[in-house]
Amino acid sequence: MSATRSAVSAAIKAAMKAQDKVRLDALRLLSAAFKQVEVDERIELDEARALAIIDKQAKQRRESIAAYRQAGREDLAGREEAELQVFLEFMPAAMDDAQIDHLINTAIAETGAATARDMSRVLNVLRPLLAGRADMASVSQRVKQRLS
Repeated sequence: MSATRSAVSAAIKAAMKAQDKVRLDALRLLSAAFKQVEVDERIELDEARALAIIDKQAKQRRESIAAYRQAGREDLAGREEAELQVFLEFMPAAMDDAQIDHLINTAIAETGAATARDMSRVLNVLRPLLAGRADMASVSQRVKQRLS
């Protein structure tokens, strides 16, 4: 079992003892997402995969928050934000722009990318390095700008 999965299980127990319903619900959603992947793919989660699942759940929450705000549903947006904050507790520290730029430059040099057609090769190098530590959509935009 990955360290992140163990940490989520411990946090579920702590939330149950504290009777923190919002936190408990968010943690149970995360645990269910872990189990779903394990059952569907018949694997035991490693650390990288667990972080990818948390990242995916966080991205879904961000999209939901935007949709709820656009629809004027602040009550639902607030609940999604609370869940997002719980998920982000288990993510590694985000990289700053300078670190991301350095990795992008290194990946471009490594792959010999010169045009936007080479973007996928650069992103394939960056994805494992930035998983859970940067928003890949913004990284993709930055790579596209550099290669244009």
